[in-house]
Amino acid sequence: MAQITIDIPDDLAQQLAPFQNQFSDLFTRLIAAPLLEQSTHQQGTDNTNLLNTSGTYQEILDFLISQPTSEQIISFKVSEASQTRLQTLLQKNRETTLTPAETAELDLYEQLDTLIGFLKIRAYTTFNATSQN
Repeated sequence: MAQITIDIPDDLAQQLAPFQNQFSDLFTRLIAAPLLEQSTHQQGTDNTNLLNTSGTYQEILDFLISQPTSEQIISFKVSEASQTRLQTLLQKNRETTLTPAETAELDLYEQLDTLIGFLKIRAYTTFNATSQN
């Protein structure tokens, strides 16, 4: 198995530590989405749902790669487009009209929300500990 190393601040590494076993899955999905998009466009079909989720993954990765401070992590929000798509999926879920692809997409949003939630909790704890010293 190949190994990729990225440099991130120590405090971010500590915050991400609980998710180490999920990185492979998250990165696989992130990489697979654009590849599937390319394949789908070559076949002339539309795959908007996957593109939306891929965009959200990219937003989060770009944010994390920017080496955010604890304050920036606490205040992080995904784009309006991602939030709007999530609201649409949640409404369709309430109406029980989700397609299988939309159900998978909603599951991905839930995983991302959980990841960001945990990051914010850790960042808040770190921020409070730092500001009290």
